[in-house]
Amino acid sequence: MTRKVADCRNFPSETNCTLTISGEEEEVVRAASEHAVSVHGHTDSPELREQIRGSLESEKVPA
Repeated sequence: MTRKVADCRNFPSETNCTLTISGEEEEVVRAASEHAVSVHGHTDSPELREQIRGSLESEKVPA
C-alpha cells in the first residue's frame, strides 16, 4: 500500500506551518483534519476532509 503525505508547506498559512504528516490515507486525512481544526482554526467537515484527501501526495521513497 502506498503511503500518503499531507504537507502544510503546500498551503498559505499565517504561521508558516511546516508540519508534514505521512501514513496510510485514512490516518493522514484524520490527523490532518484534526491539525487543521486545532492549529489553523478550520471547521471539521466532510468538505475539509475531501479537500485534504485531494491534496495528498504519494510518499516518495528514497532511491
